[in-house]
Amino acid sequence: MNSAAKIRRKVAPASLADGGDSADKQEQLLLSSAICNNEDLGPFIRKAFATGKPDSLLHHLRHFARSKESEIEEVCKAHYQDFILAVDDLRSLLSDVDSLKSSLHRSNSTVQSVAVTLLNSLDSFLEARNTFVNINLALHSVHSCIKLLELCSRANLHLSSNNFYMALKCMDAIEGEYVDKIPSVTLKKMLERKIPEIRSYIERKVSKEFGDWLVEIRVVSRNLGQVAIGQASAARQREEELRIKQRQAEEQSRLSLRDCVYALQEEDDEDVLCGAIEAGGNSENGVLGFDLTPLYKAYHIHQTLGLEDRFKQYYFENRKLQLTSDFQVSSMTPFLESHQTFFAQIAGFFIVEDRIMRTSGGLISKLEVENLWETAVSKMCSVLEDQFSRMQTASHLLLIKDYVSLLGVTLRRYGYLVDALLDVLSKHRDKYHELLLSDCRKQIAEALAADKFEQMLMKKEYEYSMNVLSFQLQTSDIVPAFPYVAPFSSTVPDCCRIVRSFIEDSVSFMSYGGQLDFYDVVKKYLDRLLSEVLDGALLKIISSSIHGVSQAMQVAANMAVLERACDFFFRHAGQLSGLPPRMVERSRRQFPLTKARDAAEDMLSGLLKTKVDGFMILIENVNWMADEPPQSGNEYVNEVIIYLETLVSTAQQILPAQVLKRVLQDVLSHISEKIVGALYGDTVKRFNVNAITGLDVDVRLLESFADNQGSLFSDEEASQMKTALAEARQMVNLLLSNHPENFLNPVIRERSYNTLDYRKVVTISEKLRDTSDRLFSTFGTRGSRQNPKKKSLDTLIKRLREAN
Repeated sequence: MNSAAKIRRKVAPASLADGGDSADKQEQLLLSSAICNNEDLGPFIRKAFATGKPDSLLHHLRHFARSKESEIEEVCKAHYQDFILAVDDLRSLLSDVDSLKSSLHRSNSTVQSVAVTLLNSLDSFLEARNTFVNINLALHSVHSCIKLLELCSRANLHLSSNNFYMALKCMDAIEGEYVDKIPSVTLKKMLERKIPEIRSYIERKVSKEFGDWLVEIRVVSRNLGQVAIGQASAARQREEELRIKQRQAEEQSRLSLRDCVYALQEEDDEDVLCGAIEAGGNSENGVLGFDLTPLYKAYHIHQTLGLEDRFKQYYFENRKLQLTSDFQVSSMTPFLESHQTFFAQIAGFFIVEDRIMRTSGGLISKLEVENLWETAVSKMCSVLEDQFSRMQTASHLLLIKDYVSLLGVTLRRYGYLVDALLDVLSKHRDKYHELLLSDCRKQIAEALAADKFEQMLMKKEYEYSMNVLSFQLQTSDIVPAFPYVAPFSSTVPDCCRIVRSFIEDSVSFMSYGGQLDFYDVVKKYLDRLLSEVLDGALLKIISSSIHGVSQAMQVAANMAVLERACDFFFRHAGQLSGLPPRMVERSRRQFPLTKARDAAEDMLSGLLKTKVDGFMILIENVNWMADEPPQSGNEYVNEVIIYLETLVSTAQQILPAQVLKRVLQDVLSHISEKIVGALYGDTVKRFNVNAITGLDVDVRLLESFADNQGSLFSDEEASQMKTALAEARQMVNLLLSNHPENFLNPVIRERSYNTLDYRKVVTISEKLRDTSDRLFSTFGTRGSRQNPKKKSLDTLIKRLREAN
């Protein structure tokens, strides 16, 4: 092997030595090296053809092949002996193989002759085994088909009984366990065709039931809203009844009826509790029951079908469309007639949605319900704004406000925000009260126009309770005997009823509107009703329809009773507003009907003055230059006193003492002015002391009349009445004084003559004449001794003229 290797390494150089020139040798050397290294000969071939010398390349290749043949020959010579030995071994092996083949043939013949019976048995066994396997496969297939058919039968049964969920579960079981394993191709194709059809049928059927439910739930929602709002109204009514009982207890307690015990009936409390339970969270299963089974069924079926999101969207869009249609207000029906249905429909809608949100397991989210509610609130506010702007009747506006507030109470229980609705109601508060004032203005005008201003006759106790006690107009807790003649006319209870109705309507509008302390608002409009509407109507009737003294006296008596009624009005407003009585007393203002009261008293005083003037004309019959003073007063004063006494005996039956005192004081002041006016006027040219003495008697008679009213007034009030005659009294005292010049003393004038006008004093003093030297002296005798009184009077006249 070593010699052969040495020979191979020398082959290439030997062949190179036999080559041509050096270039061919170099090229042949490179080609030989490439072949020995298993390199690509492409570059050599391309180069040969590119240079046009392919023959040279072929020559080099042949030369390389010849060199390799010689090398192979050398290798064969080196291994020839080993090859001979191998051939000998192979021939020996062939001989052994022939012997083995003969032995195997004999063994095979022996084995085959012995195993024929066993092979036949094995074939029978294999055939039987294959039959057994086939039978087992058939039995398994039949068993699977039986189970499949049972599922199909069960699915059909569920479908026929509308138990779609169980039918779908059967479909899922068939698809998951049997479809891919069914040996029957026909049955498999049938199932692959029928299962989608059944699912589509179930979806259509459930969708139809859901559509029917959508139609039905609108009617149910309207009824549901009406029932829920009705429950809220009943609960509010129970609260009002409790408040009335509480106010009655407080009123009786205020009247110091300590021996009375007040307790609320337990049945009422239980009723309230039951009402609260019915109106609470379990109400849907009771009075407020409604069926959501079709909805839940449809939702569950769509979940099972894998269509949950699509059904959610379908449900939300349909309910949103229903809500939008609920917002439509019919132009053919007045809103006053349709507002309850309108708001009840919306209330029922959101009661249902609240229930669905809490129990459906995600069919509709809280955010979606809130968005629907915001849309509904915006639309309801818009509708209310539009309808309120058109209404011109306060009672209509109040009806709608009450129902909207009940809607707010109902939906607030379910967590909905209703502040925007309450804000709309508050926004129209002024308009409502303006309409209410307008209605009351008409009613008061009608009541005043229908009154004859005669004392009201009450024949039965219920009339007394209805017209007197209900407004706390009584002056005594003792019920009078019947028939009873009231000191007021029908105007008083009629106006009281109108004002009380105004208060109750105002409180009703302000109540449950989100504002807890609303007494100031009610009081403001009550002040306007009394000071503007009622006072103005009374002023108008006084100035246009009162002509006689009896009517004027009745109006003045009515004003005194209305003054007591006004106290009741404010207390009643405070009670209805939930304000403690002490707070109402603290916020009281002056009598709001002051103008009408003053006008009534002025009217009565004016008519009495006119009547008195008819008697005062008799003052012209006074003998101003009498020789003797009259002992029993002049004729005019006797007539006046008779009239005044008659007047007082009549007026004290209906007029309060203070009103009668003010009227009499005004009349007496007028009489005093007429007496002084007679002395001051041009009719009386002169008078003497006897005439003044007669006037002194007249004034004394009038003062005596004032003193005689002590049974009606206090001594102090009777003394104040006498001050109405101060001007006449001071003028008479001055003319009868021994020192009339004391009038010039400021201290004496302020104390004794403070009501006298110095111009009247001058004029009247100049008219004084007397022929008797015992009195003021005479002006006709010159040179005789002058009377000191006359001298003092002349001094007074002179000084006053100088001062003037």
